Amino acid sequence: MIFITAKFRVRPEHADRWPEITADFTRATRAEPGCLWFDWSRSVDEPSEYVLVEAFRDDQAGAAHVQSTHFKAAQQTLPPHLAETPRIVNANVPQDEWSLLGEMAVPGQE
Repeated sequence: MIFITAKFRVRPEHADRWPEITADFTRATRAEPGCLWFDWSRSVDEPSEYVLVEAFRDDQAGAAHVQSTHFKAAQQTLPPHLAETPRIVNANVPQDEWSLLGEMAVPGQE
């Protein structure tokens, strides 16, 4: 899978509305056949920073995502709400689901 984590520093005046601002893009991306997950989290230390954790089945699914109509629309509609260009880590990972964090295993739930 393609595993991507991106940090978005949102303009402070838009930070509280970021989930609403990205709602259509998020919904459309999650509906893509090759999308494994697409989840936003807000930083507990920096309220104007959001982290996006996303994964796509393979290179073809990732390419389809960046060529989609909703991605192209987001390229136009999201930057005016940002304080800076998002930062990204992108890696190919030889799995297609989350692994268990064995070091913090919950007893009885193996």
